[in-house]
Parts: sequence; C-alpha cells; structure tokens
Amino acid sequence: MAAFGAFIASSLASFRRLATPFCAVCAVERGDPVCSGCLRDFFDPSCARCKVCAARLPAALPAVRCGRCVASAPAFDATIVLGDYAPPLDGMVMALKAGGRLDLARVFAELLACRLRDRDPIDCLLAVPLGGRRQRERGFNQSLEIARVVARRLRVPVARRLLVRTRCGPPQQSLPLQERRANVRGAFALRGVLPGRRVALVDDVMTSGATLDELARAVKGAGAVWVCNLVVARTE
Repeated sequence: MAAFGAFIASSLASFRRLATPFCAVCAVERGDPVCSGCLRDFFDPSCARCKVCAARLPAALPAVRCGRCVASAPAFDATIVLGDYAPPLDGMVMALKAGGRLDLARVFAELLACRLRDRDPIDCLLAVPLGGRRQRERGFNQSLEIARVVARRLRVPVARRLLVRTRCGPPQQSLPLQERRANVRGAFALRGVLPGRRVALVDDVMTSGATLDELARAVKGAGAVWVCNLVVARTE
C-alpha cells in the first residue's frame, strides 16, 4: 500500500508539472505565470528601491526614501513595482496596451497580488482612468484589467466608477518631466468618499510619479488615510 501511495503521489506531481503553463516571459520553462528563473532575473523583489516611489537605489542601501521623496514628499505612501521598464517587461507592457494581449494583464496582476499579500491589507483598488478618446481607441483600460484580477485574488473590491478623469491633456510620456505635473493638475475627481480607507492605485508604468501623486491627492481629499501604488514597471 505504501508503494501504491507513493506511485499515486508521484503521478499527481507529474500531472501538475505537465498541466502548468509555460512561463509568460521565456516560454521555455513551466511557470504560472512566470518561471522561477525569470522571476529571479526580471522581477526581483529584493532589489533596493525607495520605499515611497520605488525608484532604484544603490544596492548597498536598505529600503529608505530617495532624496526626491525626502525633499518633496508625494501624496502617496508607498509603491509596489514588479520591475524596471526594460526588456522584457517593457515589451510585455506594450503588447498589453498596443497589442491587446489581455492575458498579460493576468500575469502582471498575479505577481502584484503576491507582492501585496506581504503588506498591510487594503480596503479597495482604484485603476488609473484613461481619457475618453484613448479608451474608445484601445477598447479597454489596461490598468482596470490588471486591477480586476488583483481584486479577485485579494478579495477586495475595485471601485471602478468612483475615480474619473475630468480633463485630458497630451500623453505624459510626450512631455518633459518638468511639465508633467502641470499636465495632470486637477485632471481627476472622485464621485464619492473614502473615509478612513486604505487604497491601492493600479497603473502600468510609473515615470515621474506625477499622475499617481495627483491621484493620491484626490483620493486622500476624499478621506483615504493611506495610498499605495501598484505598478507594473518603473522607469529609471
């Protein structure tokens, strides 16, 4: 009987290995959604980053605030990022946004949910809204697609109609860094309140942080007490 039990356990283990999909990054090793090698090489959670804005820090430093966050603290309190906006992550983000690869939204969301489980609990998720024309052209909001999966994994709600964009300027990435804050000032509003809530803002790419800072100000103005950014990729 012991030998038969060991055979069944071994068979089940083999079946699980075969049933596991191939890694979303390398497509060679099996991993759901990413294999251990790609997790280590491209999504390393142990690299030194600012605990507020997730900017990279020298490897020898602990998780502290970067100089920019010390000099001018943003409205958000923390940022969780999967990795740098560099190959292969930048290509994956563009495949989601421009190529309609909605399966990658699940990949990003699964990884973000794992990172967030190690933190203090949140009460709700808010996805960064797109402008109306861009939403119609693309047919979906990639941040909302990511937020939906994170919400299911963590069993928290997505307040999808609470946060709205009231004004659409040029895309942030088309502007010099010094103009980005002015471009999003007053561009968002909340249709409701969030008294005492701990909120996570979901976005695909973070560069200067101006958009997420403006959103965090609006969210805290509606009563939230703590705001964390959930971001797929961080530029240098």
